[in-house]
Amino acid sequence: MSAAPRRHGPPAGRQGSPAGRRASIDRVFHALGDATRRAIVERLSEGPISVSQLSAPLAITLAAVVQHLQVLEESGLVRTQKLGRVRTCHIEPRGLAVAEQWVADRRALWEGRFDRLRDLLAEPEQL
Repeated sequence: MSAAPRRHGPPAGRQGSPAGRRASIDRVFHALGDATRRAIVERLSEGPISVSQLSAPLAITLAAVVQHLQVLEESGLVRTQKLGRVRTCHIEPRGLAVAEQWVADRRALWEGRFDRLRDLLAEPEQL
């Protein structure tokens, strides 16, 4: 018996709006703001794993891991799929792309500012 992966987060139509993108970015950075959730994402970057296997090296209860996974799912960083009695977790690359794009946009903005500053400083002084 198989089930479809659980998906959380904003409705698909809202993500394209500026408010939807901001909410998505906020959810991703909120999720990544916790060291345990970052550790979970790092582990899932190695490949899919069951919730019980994922919780084994963490110094928290299985119930706490499930709560962290819920936050990660709602942010779009992780998806889970239940097959029989086993829930398997997978990284969701599109969720990471949200953070990556936000950082790239900031980087481009600041690189442009530094380029203009360099050009301004390279101009001979006008007295």
